[in-house]
Amino acid sequence: MSGAGDEAPRVGYGEALQSREFRALFAAQAASIAGGSVAAVALTILVYDRTGSPFLASLTFAVGFLPYVLVGGLLSSVVDRVRPRPLVSWSTAAAAVIAAAMALPGLPVAALLALLFLLGSLSALTGGARVSLVRAAVHDDAYVPARSLMKLAGQIAQIGGNALGGALVVAIGTSGAILANAASFAVAWALVTLLVADHPGTAAPAQAGLLRDSLRGAREIFALPALGRLMLLGWLVPMFSVAPEALAAPYVSAHHASPQLVGLWLAAMPLGTIAGDVAGVRFLRPELQRRLVGAVAAVGFVPYLLFGLDPPVALALALLVVSGLCGMWSLGYDGLVRRLAPDRLFARTMTLNSAGLMTLQGAGFALAGAVAQQTGPAWAVAIAGVCGIVVVVALWGLRRAGTSAAVHNLSA
Repeated sequence: MSGAGDEAPRVGYGEALQSREFRALFAAQAASIAGGSVAAVALTILVYDRTGSPFLASLTFAVGFLPYVLVGGLLSSVVDRVRPRPLVSWSTAAAAVIAAAMALPGLPVAALLALLFLLGSLSALTGGARVSLVRAAVHDDAYVPARSLMKLAGQIAQIGGNALGGALVVAIGTSGAILANAASFAVAWALVTLLVADHPGTAAPAQAGLLRDSLRGAREIFALPALGRLMLLGWLVPMFSVAPEALAAPYVSAHHASPQLVGLWLAAMPLGTIAGDVAGVRFLRPELQRRLVGAVAAVGFVPYLLFGLDPPVALALALLVVSGLCGMWSLGYDGLVRRLAPDRLFARTMTLNSAGLMTLQGAGFALAGAVAQQTGPAWAVAIAGVCGIVVVVALWGLRRAGTSAAVHNLSA
């Protein structure tokens, strides 16, 4: 395994972008996420206009989380039964058809939500396959920068898609904006199908039924203590991190600030995350990225504690940017997962990782709202900060010795 030693040189984004296959995957990721963000805005407006129900409008976001536990968690062995490129290609083509169907005039709200669930199911099934393609497209030392670029593409595309969504709804209507999402999937399909090689999978042939094999694989992954605890860390940190995002509108409203600041609030942490990832890849060697995972993740929650003072919105925005900068902890996290997951379980590990991440993020949104109902938004963010620090200290401390031993064994 190249690039595994402590003396590994610092590798930047340029090495990842040298790969034509990775550039195609990067562009496909940006296109599909931007289209999805545009569609989310359009669907929220469409459902609210038809029903007048804030609950049903918010459900358009929540429905996207559900398939990750129901599909990504229970059917994760799909990624071991179909080669990664065909799985991503076919699923993206199906997503384009489903998204186009959602634009049909007069489609009942229940049908819209069902189609949205199908879209989320396809995304949940293909997450591990996409990461496998990224891994195959770049050399080992460039894997962490490549993963960082994929996440940055998602952050930037989401910000741009949210901003563009409202404008497109005004210009071409909700159906037109949803069709734009279908077009983004078509672009992503063409990029993956035409420019990415048909790499073989790394898993052994399946020996059991789909559900049974998926559950067996999950047990096998969590039977590796260092990897299991690391994945829990990667799920629980984002779970508590989403509190400010979940409480953006209530916090801004409680300070009698302009509703337009909600958009800035939602962009503050992603902007910090982008800057943090760029700095981490540019200035930190891989070994240091891995060593700093726990410390940087814990420091990222410190700005949340200051929300206990109920700061004005302007100061709160600055705190969110600082917290976002600490998102660079995920660089070392990705590197550790890459090294600790056996090759035969890698795609399944990443599928299960996405399932847990999305599921607990969804739970984090609901939990933050429930706490804020009792304490107010400022204290709810502060409480999330305390919980986040406790989780990081506990899991990183328990995991550290096990991971060090496991990495040493892999490197030997």
